[in-house]
Amino acid sequence: MTHRFLAAAVMAVVPLAAQTPAAGAKAKASGHPDLQGYWTNATITTMERPAAFANKPTLTAEEAKQYAAKADKELKAQDGQSDGPLIAAAGSSGTGGYNVLFVDRGTDLAKVDGQFRTSLVVDPPDGKVPPMLPEARQRMQERFRRGGFNRYDSVKDRPTSERCLVGFGSTAGPPMMPVLYNNTYQIVETPDTIMILVEMVHDVRFIRMNAQHDPSNIKKWMGDSIGHWEGDTLVVETTNFLDRSGVGMNGTGASDAMKITERFTRTSATVINYSLTVDDPMTWTAPFTIRFDLGRDDRYGMFEYACHEGNYALPNIMSGQRVQERSR
Repeated sequence: MTHRFLAAAVMAVVPLAAQTPAAGAKAKASGHPDLQGYWTNATITTMERPAAFANKPTLTAEEAKQYAAKADKELKAQDGQSDGPLIAAAGSSGTGGYNVLFVDRGTDLAKVDGQFRTSLVVDPPDGKVPPMLPEARQRMQERFRRGGFNRYDSVKDRPTSERCLVGFGSTAGPPMMPVLYNNTYQIVETPDTIMILVEMVHDVRFIRMNAQHDPSNIKKWMGDSIGHWEGDTLVVETTNFLDRSGVGMNGTGASDAMKITERFTRTSATVINYSLTVDDPMTWTAPFTIRFDLGRDDRYGMFEYACHEGNYALPNIMSGQRVQERSR
């Protein structure tokens, strides 16, 4: 794989309340802010709030600086190790995987409304995804049993990110979540369609503007995204997700009833505030909202992502399983 080795710039924040294009935010002929360009969501803020910050949704600037220094020290201590939190996050426990050189997750906590956040989840207030319903847990277990990480009957049984079909960790989304590296996005707009190109695996999302959703039986890898403008905010509603583990929120056990509503608000020349609400009454006990900023980063454009260098690893994965089966 080819990764980005440069840390993302610190993101500036302007309150969402502004209803006119923010200073420095270019407006199109339509009067809406221009979202086009290269953006990054790299951050060391985790999706859910760590136990150490159970009652602290935000940190002071000094606390955030100390946290970032501690996180950097812990990351460097794992360099060259065959196991550890970094390797576990990459799904390579016991086998090794990543040197620190290849990690480009950002160096700072995410800022929302000028405050350093300890979780990307902003609602519920505890910074945690709501509990999963019992029937949803059963559905997720069945999904993994049918085609999860423990099946090696065929290449098609392996996870989609392992086969380099889509990025891992819901990078393309929705939701568009930050991961260990390749956290760059390019937005291109036309009157009828907005395209979001993702550096990770070069996934592409198409948002059809002012259109109707496809029939519910037509499923798509990243769902069916329909957009419209509410003032200076681009609102995107996505449904019709493909039932495949590892694709966006589907990897968490979401149901066919899931709807994700995203909001893109350009608050300055260098910042888009990105928020989204996941609503799936068949999976979680309540909706939840994630919020963070996309920072402008036009320095280097989009880097190549040569996933698996042509998937050469998959024949070895499958043949290794056949060897194990014969030895039983």
